[in-house]
Amino acid sequence: MKKYYYDLHIHSCLSPCGYDDSTPNSIAGIGEINSLNIMALTDHNTCKNCPAFFKACFRHGIFPVAGMELTTAEDIHAVCLFPTLEKAMEFDELLQERRILIPNRTDIFGRQIICDSEDNVIGEEEHLLSNATTISIEEAPKLVESFGGICYPAHIDRDANGIISVLGTFPKTPHFTCAELHDAEKWDEYATNYDLSDKRLVISSDAHYLWDIKERSDFIFLEEITDKNRAGESVINYLRKGL
Repeated sequence: MKKYYYDLHIHSCLSPCGYDDSTPNSIAGIGEINSLNIMALTDHNTCKNCPAFFKACFRHGIFPVAGMELTTAEDIHAVCLFPTLEKAMEFDELLQERRILIPNRTDIFGRQIICDSEDNVIGEEEHLLSNATTISIEEAPKLVESFGGICYPAHIDRDANGIISVLGTFPKTPHFTCAELHDAEKWDEYATNYDLSDKRLVISSDAHYLWDIKERSDFIFLEEITDKNRAGESVINYLRKGL
C-alpha cells in the first residue's frame, strides 16, 4: 500500500464565483507546489474543464480524478467522482438534460470559463451552473454509480448546501459510505451526533481560489496507482468500502 496526499474537491474558473485564474493548468501547478499526489476537479454541475485538467495534471505529475459538485433538487451539494475521464463526460452529457437553465449573470456570479490545458479560453457556459438540478438526493447515488462513480455529501459541516443543514439530519437512505467535512476537527462531533461511525471521512478544500487548495496534510492508503488515466477508479474503490 502507498500513501497518497489528496484534495478531492476543487473548483476551476468554470464554476460561478470561482477565480478566473483558477485554470486547470494553474490548479495542477499548485498541486505540484503543494506536493499533492491526487486531485479531483469538481466544478458545479459540469465536467467540461476535466479534459484540460487531465492533460495539465499529467504534465505536473499529479494523478487526476474527474468529478463534479452536483446540486440536487433539494439544493444539497454532493461530490461525484468517476473512474475515468470518459465516464465523467458521459455523465456530464446526461446531466445537461437534468439542469434548470437560467442565464448566468456575470455581474453577480462572474464568468464561467472553459479552458484548454494551456490556459487558453475556448468557451464559456452561458447558463448558471450552481443552481439546483432535477436530480434528487435519493436518485443521485445510484445514477452516479451507473457510470461507475461514487456520490457522497459535500461539506456536511457547513450551513450552506450541506445535507445536514438542509434536511436537519444525515439520512439513513440513500446509504453513503463516506462523507466530506471541510473542518477535520469537527469529525468526532458529527460522527457522534449523526451516527457516522461507519463512514469514510474525506477532508477536502472546496477551493474556489488557488490559495485555498489543500497543502500536503490528509492522505489515503491505496494500492500503487499504475494507470494515470484510472486514478479515479482506485479512489472510488477505497471510498466505497466505508469503515
